Amino acid sequence: MARLPARGLNRFRPAPADSAPIATINTTPMIDMMLVLLILFIVSIPIRTHNVPLDLPQPGPARPDLRPVHRLDLNAAGQTRWNGTPVDGIALRRALLAHARDPARPDLHLNADGEARYERVDQVLAEIRRAGVTRLGLVNNGAFSRAID
Repeated sequence: MARLPARGLNRFRPAPADSAPIATINTTPMIDMMLVLLILFIVSIPIRTHNVPLDLPQPGPARPDLRPVHRLDLNAAGQTRWNGTPVDGIALRRALLAHARDPARPDLHLNADGEARYERVDQVLAEIRRAGVTRLGLVNNGAFSRAID
């Protein structure tokens, strides 16, 4: 029987344990594909905008409005005045509820000082909404642009 050269025998030896084939699934391509699909879905879904429904007046001939008007002032310190009279939270709530129930449907003009904290303005606007006031006008908005500059 002929002997095989020593080099040829190395081919038939079993591989060491650290170089054995890996029996697990490579998940990297699946994760890459998932991320690509996620980006495609995010891009293809239209962006939802947060809209606030407003009933804006339609352009037309100017006519005098004889509707009664109440004025709510908010100063820089956060204090409120109803038609020039200082009111606290409970009195403001009562005045707004009476305003909303008035059959003459008066307008409410909110005049907030430009230096007033936005949190306080937001609280007053929330009170106005809770009372059910539907006719609100914002007065002196230029004060806010001056406060920002």
